Amino acid sequence: MLILASGSPRRKELLKKLTKDFVIIVSNVDEGFLHLPAEDLPAEESKMKAYAVAASYPNDEVLACDTIVVLDGQVLGKPRDEEEAIEMLRRQSGKKQTVLSGWTYIGKGIEITRTVATKVYFNKLTDEQIRRYVYEKKPLDKAGAYGIQDGYDLVNRIEGSYDNVMGLPTEDIAKHVTL
Repeated sequence: MLILASGSPRRKELLKKLTKDFVIIVSNVDEGFLHLPAEDLPAEESKMKAYAVAASYPNDEVLACDTIVVLDGQVLGKPRDEEEAIEMLRRQSGKKQTVLSGWTYIGKGIEITRTVATKVYFNKLTDEQIRRYVYEKKPLDKAGAYGIQDGYDLVNRIEGSYDNVMGLPTEDIAKHVTL
């Protein structure tokens, strides 16, 4: 059985593109102690999540993922509250960022850990647009305080995987693992 080691509703929906046969078991890993360069962080966090679940289910396949937003060399995680979400979106307005997803698969006698990068170019946003988005979409559970799938005019264009920006790089996973 394939286990998705994530409670993210977006990852659940994206994984359905690759397989319908999986269960969700959320990893309770504390990611706060890792102090790594941004480019290494999501892969290490996905590996920690995958191993935590695989330890309890050694005969199953485990897929874990972690996604971060990097703006001007700084990691933007999930905002603590609406004011922090507003501030994050102000900082991203009119700029290019990189969304990094690290994913780890353990199963069938193999382990794969990879990182996928997508460039995201934000539109110039007004304070009114930012506040309306935050209050209507409640993006507190999203890295960088936004969801590309939310239907707002936040993003001008991307270079890379749309699914990666949503939180699970399905195209890259499909290239490397048969689920």
